[in-house]
Amino acid sequence: MKSKLFSAAVCGSTLLLALTACSAAGESGSTATGELTGTGTGAECVIDSAIPIGASFSLTGAAAQYGAGQKNALELAVETLNAVGGVTYDLTVEDDATDPKEAIQVFDGFISAGASVIIGPTLSNTAKQTDPIAQDAGVPVLGVSNTAAGITEIGDYIFRDSLTEDAVIPQTVKAAVDSLGVQKVVVMYANDDAFTESGYQAFAAALEDQNVEVAETLTFSKADTDFRALLNKAKQSDADAIIVSGLIDAAVPLVTQAREIGIDTPIIGGNGFNSPALIEGAGDAAEGVIVGAAWNSASDNEQNVKFIDDYTAAYSSAPDQFAAQAYAGMQIIDQAVRSECSGERDGIKAGLGTITDVPTVLGNVTLNANRDAEHDALVQIVQDGQFVILN
Repeated sequence: MKSKLFSAAVCGSTLLLALTACSAAGESGSTATGELTGTGTGAECVIDSAIPIGASFSLTGAAAQYGAGQKNALELAVETLNAVGGVTYDLTVEDDATDPKEAIQVFDGFISAGASVIIGPTLSNTAKQTDPIAQDAGVPVLGVSNTAAGITEIGDYIFRDSLTEDAVIPQTVKAAVDSLGVQKVVVMYANDDAFTESGYQAFAAALEDQNVEVAETLTFSKADTDFRALLNKAKQSDADAIIVSGLIDAAVPLVTQAREIGIDTPIIGGNGFNSPALIEGAGDAAEGVIVGAAWNSASDNEQNVKFIDDYTAAYSSAPDQFAAQAYAGMQIIDQAVRSECSGERDGIKAGLGTITDVPTVLGNVTLNANRDAEHDALVQIVQDGQFVILN
Protein backbone atom coordinates (compact mmCIF):
# COMPACT_ATOMS: atom_id res chain seq x y z
CA MET A 1 0.00 0.00 0.00
CA LYS A 2 1.23 3.44 -0.85
CA SER A 3 -0.12 5.85 1.72
CA LYS A 4 1.43 9.28 1.94
CA LEU A 5 0.93 12.10 4.41
CA PHE A 6 2.17 15.54 3.53
CA SER A 7 1.50 19.17 4.39
CA ALA A 8 -1.23 21.17 2.69
CA ALA A 9 1.30 23.76 1.63
CA VAL A 10 2.94 21.34 -0.78
CA CYS A 11 -0.13 19.24 -1.45
CA GLY A 12 -0.39 19.83 -5.18
CA SER A 13 3.27 19.36 -6.07
CA THR A 14 3.84 16.33 -3.82
CA LEU A 15 0.71 14.55 -4.92
CA LEU A 16 1.61 15.21 -8.54
CA LEU A 17 4.87 13.34 -8.00
CA ALA A 18 3.00 10.57 -6.23
CA LEU A 19 0.68 10.16 -9.18
CA THR A 20 3.17 10.10 -12.04
CA ALA A 21 1.05 7.45 -13.69
CA CYS A 22 -1.44 10.23 -14.28
CA SER A 23 0.99 12.51 -16.09
CA ALA A 24 -1.13 12.44 -19.19
CA ALA A 25 -3.92 14.28 -17.38
CA GLY A 26 -6.40 16.27 -19.36
CA GLU A 27 -7.68 19.76 -18.68
CA SER A 28 -9.57 18.72 -15.52
CA GLY A 29 -6.57 16.80 -14.16
CA SER A 30 -8.06 13.34 -14.76
CA THR A 31 -6.08 10.42 -16.08
CA ALA A 32 -5.74 9.95 -19.83
CA THR A 33 -8.70 8.13 -21.35
CA GLY A 34 -8.35 4.36 -21.13
CA GLU A 35 -5.39 4.38 -18.76
CA LEU A 36 -7.53 3.31 -15.82
CA THR A 37 -10.03 1.12 -17.63
CA GLY A 38 -9.69 -2.63 -17.74
CA THR A 39 -11.27 -5.89 -18.81
CA GLY A 40 -13.85 -8.05 -17.12
CA THR A 41 -16.25 -7.06 -14.35
CA GLY A 42 -16.62 -7.76 -10.66
CA ALA A 43 -14.07 -10.23 -9.33
CA GLU A 44 -12.74 -10.70 -12.89
CA CYS A 45 -11.98 -7.01 -13.41
CA VAL A 46 -8.32 -6.30 -14.21
CA ILE A 47 -6.92 -2.76 -14.41
CA ASP A 48 -3.19 -2.46 -15.04
CA SER A 49 -2.60 0.96 -13.44
CA ALA A 50 -3.09 1.69 -9.74
CA ILE A 51 -6.12 3.92 -9.14
CA PRO A 52 -5.16 7.18 -7.39
CA ILE A 53 -7.32 8.00 -4.37
CA GLY A 54 -7.11 11.10 -2.19
CA ALA A 55 -8.42 11.17 1.38
CA SER A 56 -8.90 14.36 3.41
CA PHE A 57 -9.24 13.71 7.14
CA SER A 58 -8.91 15.77 10.31
CA LEU A 59 -5.66 14.40 11.70
CA THR A 60 -5.12 17.50 13.84
CA GLY A 61 -7.52 20.02 15.33
CA ALA A 62 -10.87 19.52 17.05
CA ALA A 63 -11.88 16.43 15.04
CA ALA A 64 -8.53 14.63 15.23
CA GLN A 65 -10.06 11.93 17.44
CA TYR A 66 -12.21 10.90 14.48
CA GLY A 67 -9.70 11.47 11.69
CA ALA A 68 -6.92 9.31 13.13
CA GLY A 69 -9.14 6.23 13.11
CA GLN A 70 -10.42 7.03 9.64
CA LYS A 71 -6.88 7.19 8.27
CA ASN A 72 -5.92 3.91 9.94
CA ALA A 73 -9.02 2.10 8.67
CA LEU A 74 -8.67 3.41 5.13
CA GLU A 75 -5.04 2.35 4.94
CA LEU A 76 -6.01 -1.10 6.25
CA ALA A 77 -8.81 -1.39 3.66
CA VAL A 78 -6.48 -0.45 0.79
CA GLU A 79 -3.86 -2.92 1.97
CA THR A 80 -6.50 -5.66 2.14
CA LEU A 81 -8.00 -4.87 -1.26
CA ASN A 82 -4.62 -4.55 -2.98
CA ALA A 83 -3.79 -8.06 -1.81
CA VAL A 84 -6.84 -9.41 -3.68
CA GLY A 85 -5.35 -8.58 -7.08
CA GLY A 86 -6.82 -7.40 -10.35
CA VAL A 87 -7.38 -3.85 -9.09
CA THR A 88 -4.96 -1.85 -6.94
CA TYR A 89 -5.21 1.53 -5.27
CA ASP A 90 -2.64 4.26 -4.65
CA LEU A 91 -3.84 6.08 -1.53
CA THR A 92 -2.75 9.53 -0.40
CA VAL A 93 -4.01 10.80 2.96
CA GLU A 94 -3.86 14.52 3.77
CA ASP A 95 -4.62 16.40 6.99
CA ASP A 96 -7.35 19.03 6.69
CA ALA A 97 -6.53 20.22 10.25
CA THR A 98 -10.29 20.50 11.01
CA ASP A 99 -10.15 23.72 9.02
CA PRO A 100 -12.23 24.29 5.87
CA LYS A 101 -9.55 26.58 4.42
CA GLU A 102 -6.93 23.85 4.75
CA ALA A 103 -9.35 21.29 3.34
CA ILE A 104 -10.00 23.45 0.27
CA GLN A 105 -6.26 23.41 -0.46
CA VAL A 106 -6.20 19.65 -0.01
CA PHE A 107 -9.10 19.14 -2.42
CA ASP A 108 -7.55 21.51 -4.96
CA GLY A 109 -4.31 19.51 -4.80
CA PHE A 110 -6.05 16.18 -5.26
CA ILE A 111 -8.09 17.46 -8.19
CA SER A 112 -5.20 19.05 -10.06
CA ALA A 113 -2.97 16.03 -9.51
CA GLY A 114 -5.45 13.55 -10.96
CA ALA A 115 -7.10 11.73 -8.06
CA SER A 116 -9.89 9.53 -9.41
CA VAL A 117 -12.02 9.89 -6.27
CA ILE A 118 -11.78 11.81 -3.00
CA ILE A 119 -12.78 10.36 0.38
CA GLY A 120 -13.75 12.73 3.20
CA PRO A 121 -13.50 15.26 4.68
CA THR A 122 -14.14 14.30 8.31
CA LEU A 123 -16.69 16.96 9.25
CA SER A 124 -19.88 18.04 7.50
CA ASN A 125 -19.04 21.67 8.12
CA THR A 126 -15.89 21.21 6.06
CA ALA A 127 -17.64 19.15 3.39
CA LYS A 128 -20.00 22.02 2.66
CA GLN A 129 -16.95 24.08 1.67
CA THR A 130 -14.96 21.45 -0.22
CA ASP A 131 -17.52 19.30 -2.03
CA PRO A 132 -18.66 22.07 -4.40
CA ILE A 133 -15.06 22.30 -5.65
CA ALA A 134 -15.02 18.60 -6.52
CA GLN A 135 -18.49 18.83 -8.04
CA ASP A 136 -17.40 21.65 -10.35
CA ALA A 137 -14.31 19.66 -11.38
CA GLY A 138 -16.27 16.46 -12.04
CA VAL A 139 -14.47 14.45 -9.34
CA PRO A 140 -16.55 11.98 -7.29
CA VAL A 141 -16.47 12.36 -3.52
CA LEU A 142 -17.46 9.73 -0.96
CA GLY A 143 -18.13 11.19 2.48
CA VAL A 144 -17.60 8.60 5.19
CA SER A 145 -18.62 10.68 8.20
CA ASN A 146 -20.71 13.56 6.83
CA THR A 147 -24.17 13.26 8.39
CA ALA A 148 -25.53 16.81 8.13
CA ALA A 149 -28.49 17.56 5.91
CA GLY A 150 -27.83 18.87 2.41
CA ILE A 151 -24.43 17.30 1.73
CA THR A 152 -25.42 15.18 -1.29
CA GLU A 153 -27.63 17.99 -2.57
CA ILE A 154 -24.38 19.75 -3.54
CA GLY A 155 -24.33 17.74 -6.74
CA ASP A 156 -24.40 14.42 -8.56
CA TYR A 157 -20.72 13.68 -7.90
CA ILE A 158 -21.24 13.72 -4.11
CA PHE A 159 -22.00 10.46 -2.29
CA ARG A 160 -21.78 9.27 1.32
CA ASP A 161 -21.87 5.98 3.19
CA SER A 162 -22.57 7.68 6.54
CA LEU A 163 -26.18 7.57 7.68
CA THR A 164 -27.65 11.03 8.09
CA GLU A 165 -28.68 12.33 11.49
CA ASP A 166 -32.23 12.24 10.13
CA ALA A 167 -31.87 8.47 9.65
CA VAL A 168 -30.50 7.70 13.13
CA ILE A 169 -31.82 10.26 15.62
CA PRO A 170 -35.56 9.48 15.31
CA GLN A 171 -34.81 5.88 16.27
CA THR A 172 -32.71 7.11 19.19
CA VAL A 173 -35.46 9.35 20.54
CA LYS A 174 -38.12 6.65 20.12
CA ALA A 175 -35.94 4.15 21.96
CA ALA A 176 -35.47 6.63 24.83
CA VAL A 177 -39.21 7.22 25.05
CA ASP A 178 -40.04 3.51 24.88
CA SER A 179 -37.36 2.23 27.27
CA LEU A 180 -37.01 5.15 29.70
CA GLY A 181 -40.41 6.80 29.53
CA VAL A 182 -38.89 10.17 28.62
CA GLN A 183 -41.52 12.92 28.48
CA LYS A 184 -39.57 16.13 29.14
CA VAL A 185 -36.03 17.04 28.05
CA VAL A 186 -33.44 19.78 27.92
CA VAL A 187 -31.67 20.07 24.55
CA MET A 188 -28.07 21.29 24.26
CA TYR A 189 -26.12 21.75 21.05
CA ALA A 190 -23.12 23.50 19.49
CA ASN A 191 -24.60 26.20 17.26
CA ASP A 192 -21.42 26.95 15.29
CA ASP A 193 -21.02 23.69 13.39
CA ALA A 194 -23.09 22.25 10.51
CA PHE A 195 -22.96 18.70 11.86
CA THR A 196 -24.14 19.57 15.36
CA GLU A 197 -26.76 22.01 14.09
CA SER A 198 -28.12 19.33 11.79
CA GLY A 199 -28.21 16.94 14.74
CA TYR A 200 -30.14 19.49 16.78
CA GLN A 201 -32.70 19.93 14.00
CA ALA A 202 -33.15 16.16 13.75
CA PHE A 203 -33.58 15.90 17.52
CA ALA A 204 -36.11 18.75 17.56
CA ALA A 205 -38.22 17.11 14.86
CA ALA A 206 -38.03 13.66 16.48
CA LEU A 207 -38.99 15.04 19.91
CA GLU A 208 -42.02 16.76 18.38
CA ASP A 209 -43.02 13.54 16.64
CA GLN A 210 -42.82 11.66 19.95
CA ASN A 211 -44.72 14.40 21.82
CA VAL A 212 -41.78 15.04 24.15
CA GLU A 213 -41.74 18.44 25.85
CA VAL A 214 -38.59 20.54 25.43
CA ALA A 215 -38.14 22.41 28.72
CA GLU A 216 -35.20 24.45 27.49
CA THR A 217 -32.79 24.68 24.56
CA LEU A 218 -29.23 25.68 25.46
CA THR A 219 -26.46 26.45 22.98
CA PHE A 220 -22.68 26.42 23.24
CA SER A 221 -19.60 26.69 21.01
CA LYS A 222 -17.86 23.60 19.69
CA ALA A 223 -14.68 24.92 21.35
CA ASP A 224 -16.27 25.15 24.83
CA THR A 225 -15.02 22.86 27.59
CA ASP A 226 -16.76 24.27 30.69
CA PHE A 227 -20.47 23.47 30.70
CA ARG A 228 -21.27 23.88 34.40
CA ALA A 229 -23.38 27.03 34.02
CA LEU A 230 -25.50 25.48 31.26
CA LEU A 231 -25.77 22.19 33.13
CA ASN A 232 -26.99 23.95 36.27
CA LYS A 233 -29.77 25.48 34.15
CA ALA A 234 -30.57 22.03 32.83
CA LYS A 235 -30.59 20.61 36.36
CA GLN A 236 -33.17 23.17 37.48
CA SER A 237 -35.57 22.17 34.71
CA ASP A 238 -36.39 18.82 36.31
CA ALA A 239 -36.25 17.14 32.88
CA ASP A 240 -36.30 13.38 32.35
CA ALA A 241 -33.21 13.51 30.12
CA ILE A 242 -30.62 15.81 28.57
CA ILE A 243 -30.17 15.60 24.81
CA VAL A 244 -26.88 16.80 23.33
CA SER A 245 -25.66 17.32 19.78
CA GLY A 246 -21.93 17.95 20.03
CA LEU A 247 -18.50 16.72 18.99
CA ILE A 248 -16.45 14.39 21.15
CA ASP A 249 -14.24 17.19 22.53
CA ALA A 250 -17.38 18.68 24.06
CA ALA A 251 -19.04 15.37 24.92
CA VAL A 252 -16.39 14.19 27.38
CA PRO A 253 -16.30 17.27 29.64
CA LEU A 254 -20.06 17.81 29.35
CA VAL A 255 -20.89 14.29 30.50
CA THR A 256 -18.22 14.39 33.21
CA GLN A 257 -19.33 17.76 34.58
CA ALA A 258 -23.01 16.76 34.52
CA ARG A 259 -22.29 13.88 36.88
CA GLU A 260 -19.97 16.03 39.02
CA ILE A 261 -22.76 18.53 39.77
CA GLY A 262 -25.23 15.78 40.62
CA ILE A 263 -27.20 15.32 37.40
CA ASP A 264 -28.14 11.66 37.28
CA THR A 265 -30.77 11.80 34.55
CA PRO A 266 -30.00 10.02 31.26
CA ILE A 267 -27.88 11.84 28.68
CA ILE A 268 -28.70 11.13 25.05
CA GLY A 269 -26.06 12.03 22.49
CA GLY A 270 -25.97 12.46 18.76
CA ASN A 271 -23.52 10.83 16.38
CA GLY A 272 -20.58 12.83 17.76
CA PHE A 273 -20.81 10.84 21.01
CA ASN A 274 -20.32 7.54 19.22
CA SER A 275 -16.65 6.96 19.99
CA PRO A 276 -14.67 4.87 22.50
CA ALA A 277 -13.07 8.21 23.41
CA LEU A 278 -16.27 9.08 25.29
CA ILE A 279 -15.85 6.08 27.57
CA GLU A 280 -12.10 6.51 27.87
CA GLY A 281 -12.37 10.22 28.65
CA ALA A 282 -15.47 10.29 30.86
CA GLY A 283 -14.95 6.96 32.61
CA ASP A 284 -17.75 6.02 34.99
CA ALA A 285 -19.58 9.24 34.12
CA ALA A 286 -20.31 7.78 30.68
CA GLU A 287 -22.34 4.92 32.14
CA GLY A 288 -25.92 5.09 30.92
CA VAL A 289 -25.24 7.51 28.06
CA ILE A 290 -27.45 6.65 25.07
CA VAL A 291 -26.18 7.12 21.52
CA GLY A 292 -27.70 6.44 18.11
CA ALA A 293 -25.29 4.69 15.80
CA ALA A 294 -24.69 3.33 12.32
CA TRP A 295 -22.34 0.62 13.63
CA ASN A 296 -21.72 -1.43 16.73
CA SER A 297 -18.59 -3.39 17.56
CA ALA A 298 -20.71 -6.25 18.89
CA SER A 299 -22.15 -7.00 15.46
CA ASP A 300 -21.49 -10.60 14.42
CA ASN A 301 -21.26 -9.61 10.76
CA GLU A 302 -18.38 -11.80 9.52
CA GLN A 303 -16.68 -8.91 7.73
CA ASN A 304 -17.02 -6.72 10.82
CA VAL A 305 -15.48 -9.33 13.13
CA LYS A 306 -12.48 -9.66 10.83
CA PHE A 307 -12.18 -5.89 10.48
CA ILE A 308 -12.08 -5.40 14.24
CA ASP A 309 -9.51 -8.17 14.67
CA ASP A 310 -7.29 -6.83 11.88
CA TYR A 311 -7.59 -3.21 13.02
CA THR A 312 -6.82 -4.04 16.63
CA ALA A 313 -3.81 -6.14 15.63
CA ALA A 314 -2.47 -3.39 13.36
CA TYR A 315 -3.02 -0.38 15.62
CA SER A 316 -3.24 -1.83 19.17
CA SER A 317 -6.61 -0.20 19.74
CA ALA A 318 -10.21 -0.92 18.81
CA PRO A 319 -11.88 0.89 15.89
CA ASP A 320 -14.85 3.22 16.32
CA GLN A 321 -17.80 3.94 14.03
CA PHE A 322 -15.83 6.55 12.09
CA ALA A 323 -13.12 4.00 11.34
CA ALA A 324 -15.71 1.42 10.31
CA GLN A 325 -17.38 3.87 7.94
CA ALA A 326 -14.03 4.72 6.36
CA TYR A 327 -13.25 1.03 5.85
CA ALA A 328 -16.70 0.46 4.37
CA GLY A 329 -16.17 3.46 2.11
CA MET A 330 -13.19 1.76 0.50
CA GLN A 331 -15.18 -1.45 0.11
CA ILE A 332 -17.90 0.53 -1.67
CA ILE A 333 -15.42 2.27 -3.96
CA ASP A 334 -13.87 -1.10 -4.87
CA GLN A 335 -17.33 -2.41 -5.74
CA ALA A 336 -17.98 0.71 -7.86
CA VAL A 337 -14.67 0.36 -9.69
CA ARG A 338 -15.18 -3.33 -10.39
CA SER A 339 -18.78 -2.90 -11.53
CA GLU A 340 -17.62 -0.72 -14.43
CA CYS A 341 -14.03 -2.03 -14.46
CA SER A 342 -12.98 1.60 -14.52
CA GLY A 343 -10.90 3.78 -12.26
CA GLU A 344 -11.72 6.88 -14.28
CA ARG A 345 -13.63 9.62 -12.50
CA ASP A 346 -16.84 9.19 -14.44
CA GLY A 347 -16.53 5.42 -14.30
CA ILE A 348 -16.35 5.52 -10.50
CA LYS A 349 -19.25 7.97 -10.38
CA ALA A 350 -21.33 5.61 -12.51
CA GLY A 351 -20.32 2.65 -10.35
CA LEU A 352 -21.27 4.43 -7.14
CA GLY A 353 -24.70 4.93 -8.65
CA THR A 354 -25.18 1.14 -8.78
CA ILE A 355 -24.39 0.35 -5.12
CA THR A 356 -27.21 -1.87 -3.88
CA ASP A 357 -27.02 -4.20 -0.86
CA VAL A 358 -23.23 -4.32 -0.99
CA PRO A 359 -21.83 -6.36 1.94
CA THR A 360 -19.57 -4.20 4.13
CA VAL A 361 -18.42 -4.00 7.74
CA LEU A 362 -21.52 -1.83 8.33
CA GLY A 363 -23.81 -4.52 6.93
CA ASN A 364 -25.42 -4.42 3.51
CA VAL A 365 -25.24 -0.86 2.17
CA THR A 366 -27.28 0.78 -0.58
CA LEU A 367 -26.65 4.25 -1.99
CA ASN A 368 -30.09 5.55 -2.89
CA ALA A 369 -31.22 7.89 -5.65
CA ASN A 370 -30.12 10.86 -3.51
CA ARG A 371 -26.66 9.25 -3.17
CA ASP A 372 -27.24 8.77 0.56
CA ALA A 373 -26.55 5.56 2.45
CA GLU A 374 -29.27 3.17 3.49
CA HIS A 375 -28.60 0.41 6.02
CA ASP A 376 -29.80 -0.63 9.47
CA ALA A 377 -29.25 1.85 12.30
CA LEU A 378 -29.23 0.99 16.00
CA VAL A 379 -29.31 2.55 19.46
CA GLN A 380 -26.56 1.96 22.01
CA ILE A 381 -26.12 2.52 25.75
CA VAL A 382 -22.89 2.57 27.72
CA GLN A 383 -22.87 -0.34 30.16
CA ASP A 384 -19.87 -1.60 32.13
CA GLY A 385 -17.51 0.53 30.09
CA GLN A 386 -18.67 -0.43 26.62
CA PHE A 387 -21.35 0.31 24.06
CA VAL A 388 -24.11 -2.31 24.01
CA ILE A 389 -27.41 -2.41 22.15
CA LEU A 390 -30.23 -0.71 24.04
CA ASN A 391 -33.07 -3.18 24.47
